[in-house]
Amino acid sequence: MKAKLTLRGVAFSAFFAALLVVLSFYRISLGFTPVPITLQTFAVMLAGGLLGARYGLFSMLLVVVLTALGFPLLNGKGGIPYLQGATGGYIVIWPVCAFLIGWFVQRVKRNDAAGFAAIVAIMAVFGSLLVYVTGVPWLAHVAKYSFSKALTEGFYPYLIGDAIKVVAAALITIAVRQVFPVERLTGGSGHAVRREADPASRA
Repeated sequence: MKAKLTLRGVAFSAFFAALLVVLSFYRISLGFTPVPITLQTFAVMLAGGLLGARYGLFSMLLVVVLTALGFPLLNGKGGIPYLQGATGGYIVIWPVCAFLIGWFVQRVKRNDAAGFAAIVAIMAVFGSLLVYVTGVPWLAHVAKYSFSKALTEGFYPYLIGDAIKVVAAALITIAVRQVFPVERLTGGSGHAVRREADPASRA
Protein backbone atom coordinates (compact mmCIF):
# COMPACT_ATOMS: atom_id res chain seq x y z
CA MET A 1 0.00 0.00 0.00
CA LYS A 2 1.44 3.36 -1.00
CA ALA A 3 1.78 6.08 1.59
CA LYS A 4 0.77 9.63 0.78
CA LEU A 5 4.36 10.86 1.11
CA THR A 6 7.58 9.19 0.02
CA LEU A 7 10.76 8.97 2.04
CA ARG A 8 12.68 10.65 -0.75
CA GLY A 9 10.11 13.42 -1.03
CA VAL A 10 10.17 14.05 2.71
CA ALA A 11 13.97 14.05 2.71
CA PHE A 12 14.18 16.64 -0.06
CA SER A 13 11.43 18.66 1.60
CA ALA A 14 13.53 18.74 4.76
CA PHE A 15 16.57 19.73 2.68
CA PHE A 16 14.82 22.74 1.16
CA ALA A 17 13.40 23.69 4.55
CA ALA A 18 16.96 23.62 5.88
CA LEU A 19 18.14 25.65 2.89
CA LEU A 20 15.62 28.35 3.73
CA VAL A 21 16.76 28.35 7.36
CA VAL A 22 20.40 28.78 6.29
CA LEU A 23 19.55 31.54 3.82
CA SER A 24 17.57 33.39 6.50
CA PHE A 25 20.87 34.27 8.17
CA TYR A 26 22.03 36.16 5.08
CA ARG A 27 20.23 39.48 5.32
CA ILE A 28 20.84 43.15 4.71
CA SER A 29 19.14 45.72 6.93
CA LEU A 30 18.12 48.84 5.06
CA GLY A 31 17.86 50.93 8.22
CA PHE A 32 14.70 52.81 7.29
CA THR A 33 12.44 49.73 7.34
CA PRO A 34 11.96 46.71 9.61
CA VAL A 35 11.92 44.44 6.53
CA PRO A 36 15.44 43.27 5.57
CA ILE A 37 16.66 42.08 2.20
CA THR A 38 16.98 38.28 2.38
CA LEU A 39 17.31 35.19 0.19
CA GLN A 40 14.41 33.41 1.85
CA THR A 41 11.99 33.74 -1.06
CA PHE A 42 14.70 32.30 -3.31
CA ALA A 43 14.44 29.06 -1.31
CA VAL A 44 10.64 29.20 -1.57
CA MET A 45 10.86 29.48 -5.36
CA LEU A 46 13.29 26.57 -5.61
CA ALA A 47 11.18 24.38 -3.32
CA GLY A 48 8.11 24.88 -5.48
CA GLY A 49 9.93 24.70 -8.80
CA LEU A 50 11.94 21.55 -8.04
CA LEU A 51 9.72 19.62 -5.61
CA GLY A 52 6.33 20.31 -7.13
CA ALA A 53 3.15 21.46 -5.44
CA ARG A 54 2.77 18.84 -2.69
CA TYR A 55 6.34 18.68 -1.47
CA GLY A 56 6.96 22.37 -2.01
CA LEU A 57 4.00 23.06 0.26
CA PHE A 58 5.19 20.48 2.78
CA SER A 59 8.73 21.87 2.81
CA MET A 60 7.71 25.45 3.53
CA LEU A 61 4.98 24.36 5.94
CA LEU A 62 7.67 22.64 8.00
CA VAL A 63 9.48 25.94 8.41
CA VAL A 64 6.39 27.97 9.27
CA VAL A 65 4.95 25.44 11.73
CA LEU A 66 8.24 24.78 13.51
CA THR A 67 8.90 28.50 13.71
CA ALA A 68 5.45 29.04 15.20
CA LEU A 69 6.20 26.31 17.76
CA GLY A 70 9.19 28.29 18.94
CA PHE A 71 12.12 26.78 17.07
CA PRO A 72 14.64 29.55 16.30
CA LEU A 73 14.80 28.80 12.58
CA LEU A 74 14.60 32.21 10.92
CA ASN A 75 17.71 34.24 11.61
CA GLY A 76 17.84 32.52 15.00
CA LYS A 77 14.33 33.62 15.92
CA GLY A 78 11.02 31.84 16.31
CA GLY A 79 7.72 31.68 18.16
CA ILE A 80 4.26 33.14 17.65
CA PRO A 81 5.39 36.67 18.70
CA TYR A 82 7.98 36.59 15.91
CA LEU A 83 5.34 35.67 13.33
CA GLN A 84 3.14 38.43 14.69
CA GLY A 85 5.92 40.95 14.06
CA ALA A 86 6.43 43.25 11.09
CA THR A 87 7.65 40.48 8.74
CA GLY A 88 5.08 37.85 9.73
CA GLY A 89 2.84 38.55 6.77
CA TYR A 90 5.68 37.76 4.38
CA ILE A 91 6.43 34.46 6.11
CA VAL A 92 3.02 32.81 6.55
CA ILE A 93 2.29 32.87 2.81
CA TRP A 94 5.39 30.84 1.88
CA PRO A 95 3.65 27.41 1.81
CA VAL A 96 0.95 28.77 -0.51
CA CYS A 97 3.59 30.35 -2.75
CA ALA A 98 5.54 27.09 -3.02
CA PHE A 99 2.37 25.12 -3.75
CA LEU A 100 1.24 27.43 -6.54
CA ILE A 101 4.73 27.63 -8.05
CA GLY A 102 4.94 23.84 -8.06
CA TRP A 103 1.46 23.40 -9.50
CA PHE A 104 2.02 25.78 -12.41
CA VAL A 105 5.65 24.90 -13.14
CA GLN A 106 4.73 21.21 -13.46
CA ARG A 107 2.41 22.21 -16.29
CA VAL A 108 5.19 23.88 -18.25
CA LYS A 109 6.44 21.04 -20.41
CA ARG A 110 8.94 22.95 -22.54
CA ASN A 111 12.59 23.53 -21.62
CA ASP A 112 13.29 26.09 -24.33
CA ALA A 113 13.15 29.89 -24.18
CA ALA A 114 9.35 29.87 -24.09
CA GLY A 115 9.38 27.45 -21.17
CA PHE A 116 11.94 29.57 -19.36
CA ALA A 117 9.83 32.70 -19.88
CA ALA A 118 6.78 30.90 -18.53
CA ILE A 119 8.65 29.78 -15.41
CA VAL A 120 10.00 33.30 -14.88
CA ALA A 121 6.44 34.63 -15.00
CA ILE A 122 5.26 31.97 -12.53
CA MET A 123 8.11 32.70 -10.13
CA ALA A 124 7.50 36.44 -10.39
CA VAL A 125 3.77 36.19 -9.67
CA PHE A 126 3.70 33.46 -7.03
CA GLY A 127 7.23 33.65 -5.62
CA SER A 128 7.53 37.41 -5.37
CA LEU A 129 4.37 39.46 -5.86
CA LEU A 130 2.10 37.11 -3.89
CA VAL A 131 4.35 37.48 -0.84
CA TYR A 132 3.56 41.18 -0.74
CA VAL A 133 -0.20 40.57 -0.88
CA THR A 134 -0.07 39.51 2.77
CA GLY A 135 3.26 41.06 3.72
CA VAL A 136 2.52 44.73 2.99
CA PRO A 137 -0.92 44.95 4.67
CA TRP A 138 0.44 43.13 7.73
CA LEU A 139 3.42 45.49 7.90
CA ALA A 140 1.03 48.46 7.74
CA HIS A 141 -1.07 46.93 10.54
CA VAL A 142 1.82 46.10 12.88
CA ALA A 143 3.88 49.24 12.29
CA LYS A 144 0.82 51.53 12.15
CA TYR A 145 1.81 52.71 8.69
CA SER A 146 -0.39 54.10 5.99
CA PHE A 147 -0.67 51.74 3.05
CA SER A 148 1.47 54.02 0.89
CA LYS A 149 4.20 54.08 3.53
CA ALA A 150 4.00 50.28 3.84
CA LEU A 151 4.57 50.05 0.08
CA THR A 152 7.53 52.40 0.34
CA GLU A 153 9.15 50.43 3.16
CA GLY A 154 7.95 46.91 2.41
CA PHE A 155 7.61 46.58 -1.35
CA TYR A 156 9.40 49.02 -3.66
CA PRO A 157 12.95 48.58 -2.30
CA TYR A 158 12.90 44.83 -2.97
CA LEU A 159 11.73 44.64 -6.58
CA ILE A 160 15.17 44.65 -8.21
CA GLY A 161 16.46 41.97 -5.85
CA ASP A 162 13.31 39.93 -6.42
CA ALA A 163 13.82 40.11 -10.18
CA ILE A 164 17.33 38.70 -9.79
CA LYS A 165 16.06 35.89 -7.54
CA VAL A 166 13.24 35.08 -9.96
CA VAL A 167 15.60 34.73 -12.95
CA ALA A 168 18.13 32.70 -10.95
CA ALA A 169 15.44 30.36 -9.58
CA ALA A 170 13.95 29.88 -13.04
CA LEU A 171 17.38 29.09 -14.54
CA ILE A 172 18.11 26.52 -11.82
CA THR A 173 14.65 24.99 -12.08
CA ILE A 174 14.70 24.53 -15.84
CA ALA A 175 18.24 23.11 -15.74
CA VAL A 176 17.71 20.70 -12.86
CA ARG A 177 14.37 19.34 -13.98
CA GLN A 178 15.89 18.14 -17.28
CA VAL A 179 17.99 15.72 -15.23
CA PHE A 180 15.80 15.33 -12.14
CA PRO A 181 12.11 15.82 -12.94
CA VAL A 182 9.79 16.18 -9.95
CA GLU A 183 8.78 12.51 -10.03
CA ARG A 184 12.39 11.37 -9.88
CA LEU A 185 13.45 13.91 -7.29
CA THR A 186 10.61 13.12 -4.90
CA GLY A 187 10.32 9.40 -5.62
CA GLY A 188 6.88 9.72 -7.12
CA SER A 189 7.38 6.82 -9.52
CA GLY A 190 7.92 3.55 -7.77
CA HIS A 191 9.69 5.00 -4.75
CA ALA A 192 6.74 5.33 -2.41
CA VAL A 193 6.95 3.92 1.08
CA ARG A 194 5.21 0.59 1.17
CA ARG A 195 3.62 -1.15 4.13
CA GLU A 196 4.67 -4.77 4.42
CA ALA A 197 1.85 -7.26 4.49
CA ASP A 198 1.36 -9.42 7.57
CA PRO A 199 3.36 -12.67 7.00
CA ALA A 200 0.40 -14.68 8.22
CA SER A 201 -1.73 -13.23 5.46
CA ARG A 202 0.62 -14.66 2.83
CA ALA A 203 -0.06 -18.24 3.82
